[in-house]
Amino acid sequence: METFIEILKAIFIGIIQGITEWLPVSSTGHMIIANEFIKLNVSDGCWELFEVIAQLGSILAVIIVFFDKLNPFSKNKSPELKKQTWSLWFKVIVAVLPAAIIGILFEDWLDKTFYHFIPVAIALVVYGILFIVIERINKNRKMKYESVYDIDYPTALKIGCFQVLSLIPGTSRSGSTILGASTIGVSRTASAEFSFFLAIPVMLGASALKVLKFILDGGALTGTEIIVLISGTITAFAVSLVVIKFLMSFVKRHSFESFGWYRIALGAILIIYALIKY
Repeated sequence: METFIEILKAIFIGIIQGITEWLPVSSTGHMIIANEFIKLNVSDGCWELFEVIAQLGSILAVIIVFFDKLNPFSKNKSPELKKQTWSLWFKVIVAVLPAAIIGILFEDWLDKTFYHFIPVAIALVVYGILFIVIERINKNRKMKYESVYDIDYPTALKIGCFQVLSLIPGTSRSGSTILGASTIGVSRTASAEFSFFLAIPVMLGASALKVLKFILDGGALTGTEIIVLISGTITAFAVSLVVIKFLMSFVKRHSFESFGWYRIALGAILIIYALIKY
């Protein structure tokens, strides 16, 4: 019975991960909240592993949804399209470098400094306000980059620099890249797609480092913890498939302003909760 309850918790948290990983509302912030109210009965090492392993499910969803666009070996593509696909991958690599370098150098310090309720809540509110302001500024603006293929290397690097901001919990990886891209003339659709593609090497690399660290520290999992990890990952994958398709459809007709208001409301609630509890 106890194992069944932990599986249900893992599924619920997997749903949260699958939804918030792709929407610009901060998956890390929501995972902190989930761990506060739906705490899994697992070791601290297993919980840290759960956070990154569940992300692998979300990444697999991106690869499946955009497989044709991301596959440079597709038989259905002309030589020109294959060249475009390779170029897109190289731009993704360029954009990944800033966050990868800063993340490796300062990961532990960032986690210790910002991985708490108040910093997360403040980040939610601040970026919520920025989303609203920037969306209103861009309302009638003609974007320079309408397609993800239009993004050039300097622009990719700029987007990568914005992604560095996502190392602060509560900021949102997709939120920082989409917000940054929109300020330099990238359309919502192209911003969202490029953000998805950036997530593949970023999250694969982060997950690999966490797993390696867990192993080197002598970490071990119980049978229940393994089942919990699998349950959360499969759930995150299934939910991500739906959310990615939803977001790509949403951005074609709506702005991100509604996500800004959601972030502000959630951040305010968290600040009130933290002040009362702590």
